Amino acid sequence: MGSLPEKTNTPETLDLIVVGAGISGINSAYRLQTEFPQATFAVFENRDSVGGTWDLFRYPGVRSDTDLYMYGFTWNPWPYPKAIGQGNQIKEYLETSVSKYNLGRHIRFRHKVLSMYWSSKSAQWTVTVSHDGVHKEFKARFVILGTGYYDYDTPRQAHIPGIENFKGQVIHPQFWPEKFDYTGRNVAVIGSGATAVTLVPALVKKAGRVTMIQRSPSYILSVPDDDTRPAWMHPFLRVWSTIFSWFVILFCKYYPIYAKSYLINKALPQLPKSVGIDPHFMPRYLPWEQRLCWAPSGDFYQALHDPRASIVTGAIKRVTEKAIEMDNGQIVETDVIVPATGLRTLLGGHIDIRVDGEKIEWGGRFIWNFSMIQDIPNMMIVMAYVNIPWTINADLVTTRFFRVLKDMQKRGARTVVPRVPKDSTMKSEPFSPLTSTFYTEVEDRMPKYGTSGPWKRKVHIPFDYINAHWGDATTGLEFHP
Repeated sequence: MGSLPEKTNTPETLDLIVVGAGISGINSAYRLQTEFPQATFAVFENRDSVGGTWDLFRYPGVRSDTDLYMYGFTWNPWPYPKAIGQGNQIKEYLETSVSKYNLGRHIRFRHKVLSMYWSSKSAQWTVTVSHDGVHKEFKARFVILGTGYYDYDTPRQAHIPGIENFKGQVIHPQFWPEKFDYTGRNVAVIGSGATAVTLVPALVKKAGRVTMIQRSPSYILSVPDDDTRPAWMHPFLRVWSTIFSWFVILFCKYYPIYAKSYLINKALPQLPKSVGIDPHFMPRYLPWEQRLCWAPSGDFYQALHDPRASIVTGAIKRVTEKAIEMDNGQIVETDVIVPATGLRTLLGGHIDIRVDGEKIEWGGRFIWNFSMIQDIPNMMIVMAYVNIPWTINADLVTTRFFRVLKDMQKRGARTVVPRVPKDSTMKSEPFSPLTSTFYTEVEDRMPKYGTSGPWKRKVHIPFDYINAHWGDATTGLEFHP
């Protein structure tokens, strides 16, 4: 066995620690710097650069699956004349946001948070971090988890029968090799979600043949990409896009049959004659029971007009050394398999979290106002809507939590903790309202929503905005001196 990592002896003490320098962490740092200029805080980032998802994902064509007017920060509007941002553009935008507001001075790269231990006696978190082989301890009154909702280290392992027999290359989109050359090679993309819909039009430009294999179809909506409107309009476009998206979601919820018919009829004229709407574009679920996929300028449908692109719908029987056999007897010969089958859902990274010695598991705990977890003191976790860009609710979560911090200052409180009354008969709702497999398969390990008060899921953006800024921010919380 090798020697254990060195551990420093004198912990640095801060007011707050932010975990993660992606969208959530950058936004939290800006808000902290603006609203609590005297506070001492640090952002710990395991990677060498900011960006989170947009620093990790490097697969061909990687882009946003939402409108960047909504996805961008309110305090630094999206500057490019494209509503759908390419991965490198988004990464550049985040780096520019950090540089413009001098947030880099708070970010400590290659700092991986291993554990967080809360002591009620000292009213502090002890956070253990690994940095270049050395374990360091930090003390902080508050921790903000901006770690996203999926596992950065391990992709979701979908069951693909016989995949171990395949003699070609299996490449997960989450870990796409930087210099992988697929020119002239046959590629099979397994999946029908946003990643698969992004990969197909990008891969077909160089690959010999690209086959998208889907167990069941998704709804794919063509959306405009280029936008020549002046930059001064972008903040207004953010408001418009947010409200419009909210109305679309409401329409899908209350008039699902009409929404289904609309989406299918929009797809039909964009398809080549060789590709039928049934079964390839007839989802088994209603709109927004799973995420809606976007195709900027209809690029996915355009790709299907290329004779090198095809789509296969059905169950995989088995994978052989050189091909994928379908239940219906169809055989897809391929050199490369790309399992674009979703992400491994995970909250809080792999951090060992303990409160007064008790190990914290997320499962069974209620979520307070999208931002705190039942019985965990002085900790905010950034979560967001599943059908609206992450940044919008990340900012609302931060706004509400900072109101709590300011209220604590007035009270002279050192500790705040969400509590569900012991005699409560409140029913629970699942972590995600969507039926996507990568959510449902981890439901028992995820926190849950209640059906009333601050524990209820937030779904109405205009009202959530009002509530976050001016609504009740104390019900369900216990304050201790």
